[in-house]
This record gives sequence, C-alpha cells and structure tokens, in this order.
Amino acid sequence: MSEPNILVGVEGVVAVIKLNRPDKLNAFTGDMRERLVEALDHVAADREARVLVLTGAGKGFCSGGDIQHMVDLKSRGKGFDALEPLVDAGRAIVTRLAALEIPVIAAVNGVAAGAGMNLALACDVRLASSEARFGETFVKIGLHPDWGGTYHLTRLAGTAAALDLCWTGEVIDADEALRLGLVQRVYPAKSFAKDWREYVARLAAAPVTSLRAAKRTLRAALGRTLEQCLDAESRAQAACWASVDSTEGLAAFVEKRAASFTAEPIEEDTLAPRTVVRHFE
Repeated sequence: MSEPNILVGVEGVVAVIKLNRPDKLNAFTGDMRERLVEALDHVAADREARVLVLTGAGKGFCSGGDIQHMVDLKSRGKGFDALEPLVDAGRAIVTRLAALEIPVIAAVNGVAAGAGMNLALACDVRLASSEARFGETFVKIGLHPDWGGTYHLTRLAGTAAALDLCWTGEVIDADEALRLGLVQRVYPAKSFAKDWREYVARLAAAPVTSLRAAKRTLRAALGRTLEQCLDAESRAQAACWASVDSTEGLAAFVEKRAASFTAEPIEEDTLAPRTVVRHFE
C-alpha cells in the first residue's frame, strides 16, 4: 500500500505537514489539495501545536499543479468550470493558512513553482535550502497566478518585481529570492533539515502570547492607519503583560538566565475593556 500524498507529523509542539509525491516534485494531483485542507484543519484543532512547518518530500517543495490533468481537460473540450474546483481548493488552503494563529513556516527544500511558489508565499516565513528554486511559471502555460500569488507577491517584493516574475515566468534561485524578500533565510542544502529545525525550535520555545499577537498585528498593519496600529499594539501589549510568560521573561533577564516560557496563550478579547486617556505635553 502506497503512502498518503499528504503526511502529518508532530515533533514535540511542532506540527509538520509534508507534501509527499516526491517522484513528481510534489505536484498536486487527485484529492491532494483536499487532503491538505484536512491536514490544516487538524493542526488548527490541535491546542498543543505551537508552530506549523510546511515542506516537501524528496528534492522538491511543490512544482505546482498536475499539467497532464490540465492537458486532459483541454483535450476533452472542458471549460473553466472543470478547472475551477482546483482553484477553489487553493483558495481554501491559503485562507486556512492565513487564519492559523500559530507561526507557519515554509521549509522550501527544492523547487517551488506555480501554485507551489504561492503556497510557500502564503506562509508567514520562508526558509530556503540553497538548492531551492522559485518560479511564477503560469505564463509559460498561458495561465494566471492563483493561490493568492497576486496578494502575497506584491506585498513581499513590490509590484514591479511581481510583474517581472509573472510576465517572464523566470525561475530564480534562493539567493535572488532572498534579495527580493521572498525568503528570510537561506541554509546550505546539506544542513537544511537541521537548520530549519533549529530555527523552528526557537519559535516553539518562545512565549506563545507574544508570537500570536505579533502575527495578528503585523499581518494587519498594511491595512491600518498609524493610530489603528498603535491601538492594536496596546491591546497586544495588555495581553502579553497579563501572561505569566512576561513575568518569567523579565525575571530571567534580571537574573541573567534563559527564560522558560510555558504559559497558555491569552487572547486579547478576554481582557476587560478600558478607556484610554492620552495626555500629551
């Protein structure tokens, strides 16, 4: 019996979802998208999970959609209604990633092309192997970016760089992706599995209220005014202050020792509302 094409594992408090179709560079096929949706729902319901890592089996992260399936649809004269369920499944995946409160890390071990690139962009942070490659390759088959690519790519790299990548379909290496701001770290291929685990371990050991609050405020910041950002910061700070992790962190700093953060997250809406009076001189 063959392995599932989506694997879900747990390493301590770190959930790991692995695309598992290595012979096809983890290209999406069949019900693979639906299985990924189920995996994300499983992680969302796991109160023990503090970080999610999304990665690929073998030498690829994800090479996108199954081109042969699209060729078959065209050969049978199918309209967009036959392709639309695949696009909608991509929407279900990236919106679930956005809704997760915990940090979501893409460990990009190899090629990330088309929907695979946009899947990586939908994560909070991307860690790349030196052998990783990225491409908005839709134009090469006469299609348009989906899976939230137009949203994330423009925000990460800017409109001109996004147009350049989408218009040319050029595949770029990890260093160029780092220069454009599409990835945050590049690690040597030989040590990639160890390096991304070390990075993720730092997040898993961090104060959970602080990490979740920062995800909420920073993701929303581009759509807010300065005053709205300041208000959001105040609410987040109140939640962090109420957590025993801030007590532990302050004490550890004064005592010159490593902090041990173990508290459950405190949600901002559990705090009693208050009227803020600002005095300026």
